[in-house]
Amino acid sequence: MCVDNWDEIKTAYQVARMGTVSGAAEVLAVHHATVIRHIDSLEKRLGEKLFQRHARGYTATEAGRDLLTVAQSTEDQFAQLANRIRGHGETVTGELVVTSIAEISPQLTAAMVSFQADYPGLTLRFLTGQRLFRLDYGEAHVALRAGTAPSEPDYVVQPFMVLHHALYASPAYAAAHGLPKTDADLAAHRFVVSDNMDNRAPFYHWLRGMVPPEALSFRATEPAPIYDAIRAGAGLGFVSRIAALAMPELIEVMPPRPEWAANLWLVTHVDLHRTLKVQRFLAHLKGAAIEWQKL
Repeated sequence: MCVDNWDEIKTAYQVARMGTVSGAAEVLAVHHATVIRHIDSLEKRLGEKLFQRHARGYTATEAGRDLLTVAQSTEDQFAQLANRIRGHGETVTGELVVTSIAEISPQLTAAMVSFQADYPGLTLRFLTGQRLFRLDYGEAHVALRAGTAPSEPDYVVQPFMVLHHALYASPAYAAAHGLPKTDADLAAHRFVVSDNMDNRAPFYHWLRGMVPPEALSFRATEPAPIYDAIRAGAGLGFVSRIAALAMPELIEVMPPRPEWAANLWLVTHVDLHRTLKVQRFLAHLKGAAIEWQKL
């Protein structure tokens, strides 16, 4: 027996329960000929009669009663499983997987920790990195994405906040090289940038149009080493105002401009968007973001 026979087994189970072909057909919402066909096919496959046919209907044989016992147990297990699955959507327990750009990691981590304090039965997983985690593959419940709004048809996309970026330098860099006063001065300086030259961050796009390639002299793949290099004096670099809070020693060389701003989007999959766990976390995160933007 294999999973392909499950429809026939369900049919036999209902015939045994109801005692008639017509009763089973009504419960299963199929034609009575389908019920007869399923019973005949199952008996042929098993090589055993499952029912005695008589004027009043069908009575299970010993083999039929054995099948009824197994089918009843399986039906009960499926019902219990369905209840557990439905319950997952009605509680704030289990895993909550969040993926985000690393730039707001300190603030997001604090928000996640405070959320977990309210729901201690929750296990949190925080995924960052260059790879784009797929919500449609179940890789995360909630994603914070920067740039253009995601366009996948099954994603629920909400504007979250705007990251305002400024140009910063360390005191060591300023002492060694001075600081630019105008855009025209930028070409004479060195910069710390992403190693991904296809990076679509608006400030990098702007910078590549302002300075020669050799000015982009220190490159790294992740925000943390980029910030480390700026702090160490390797060059000027763009940092969001929210990330710069953790680096008070940096000098703001040029304040934020609209063309350097990056939109941040809150993204969920339509199948999970309305679950209690996701809705509670989204509400918590939006409340936290209001406070972030006051900083």
